[in-house]
Amino acid sequence: MTIDWRSRAMTPAEAVAGVRSGMRVFVQGAAATPTPLLAALAERRDLEGVRLYHMHTEGPAPWLGNPGLRSVSLFTGAAVRAAVQDGDADFIPVFLSDIPRLFASRQVPLDIAVVQVSPPDRHGLCSLGTSVDATRAAVDSATLVVAEINRRMPRTHGRTALPLDRIDAFVATDRPLHEHAMPVPGPVEARIGELVAGLVPDGATLQMGIGAIPEATLERLGDRVDLGVHTEMFSDRLVPLIEGGVVTNRFKQVHPGRTVTSFVAGTQRLFDFVDDNPLVEFHPADRTNDTQLIARNPRVVAINSAIQVDLTGQVCADSIGHRIFSGIGGQMDFIRGAARSEGGVPVIALPSTAKGGAVSRIAPELAPGAGVVTTRGHVHWVVTEYGAVNLHGRTLRERGEALIGIAHPDHRAELGRFLRAVRSYPVA
Repeated sequence: MTIDWRSRAMTPAEAVAGVRSGMRVFVQGAAATPTPLLAALAERRDLEGVRLYHMHTEGPAPWLGNPGLRSVSLFTGAAVRAAVQDGDADFIPVFLSDIPRLFASRQVPLDIAVVQVSPPDRHGLCSLGTSVDATRAAVDSATLVVAEINRRMPRTHGRTALPLDRIDAFVATDRPLHEHAMPVPGPVEARIGELVAGLVPDGATLQMGIGAIPEATLERLGDRVDLGVHTEMFSDRLVPLIEGGVVTNRFKQVHPGRTVTSFVAGTQRLFDFVDDNPLVEFHPADRTNDTQLIARNPRVVAINSAIQVDLTGQVCADSIGHRIFSGIGGQMDFIRGAARSEGGVPVIALPSTAKGGAVSRIAPELAPGAGVVTTRGHVHWVVTEYGAVNLHGRTLRERGEALIGIAHPDHRAELGRFLRAVRSYPVA
């Protein structure tokens, strides 16, 4: 049956006309950022006190110039980072797995969800496409749903269906999704990727984020057998492993035979790959990042990054001192889930230095204001280009010595002096 939905399409200005002062509005993110609707909303000068809740968005952020619109990041992306640091936007520190509950429980009551979806199929169902994460809870709990129906949005499988009748106002577009170019690993990232790949056994279940280190790791897994994927997100580099038969999801206990994610970020090749692909399932973040579900899969290897690690093993991954850089995200969800998985390997991977080698990222202590995303009680493997060490079950002294051993050689003496001074014992 053909559904005549295009006749109901509006202009962007008409579609966002229902936004009123004081409303709480959810904005879908990553490749699914509904840019035309946000641009129209940013043009309005009759609004006061509208709060836009979102994770990282792609493309421009014109709403930052509108005093009636206040950005509230649940994970801070590049577009709003400066505004958060300057106090012109807000940030909520929260586990990715907990964000859907904020909306579903109406602790954060949403008035409107602004999203980008695929055209409806013959059953009248649109798809949330490339980002389900917290969007599922947002569209299910918001009073109104305003959508960009984009002909190029992939139809994805999993918990992605959104009935056209649930959408109160929409625009029709035919534009490319926002792409996220794959980073090119340098020599440092390549070495870290080699070391992390060495921790990945056959039959492992992978979680990886985006960035040069995960990309470098995936590049080195072509000789593995029967890998699985249960992750919050993935990018282009995973596609060759699936197409080449390296990723089969054969041994997973949760969603066996399926690659599971909550969103994707990458290029058109990735969007084409997930389009109508029944072997890739998109689920909300409270499922993909459920620690108990993660732990049911065997040999979970969770690969996460950090900004700084102190000599006791505390991991800062969301801020540079007081300046918010990103967010808590799913790091703790997967670090704990991997730790509880049979044969699991929780990994924190980072270059040993920053600022051209002037600053050691293995630090005597975290910078003032730095947030602890992964506690020293949860950390296991830490990897730099100088080695991989497992801190789990080690004393504070043993941790400090191990971390100094994978710090940049130029900084080891200073780290050793600090450790001796605060722990009052000799360091080898």
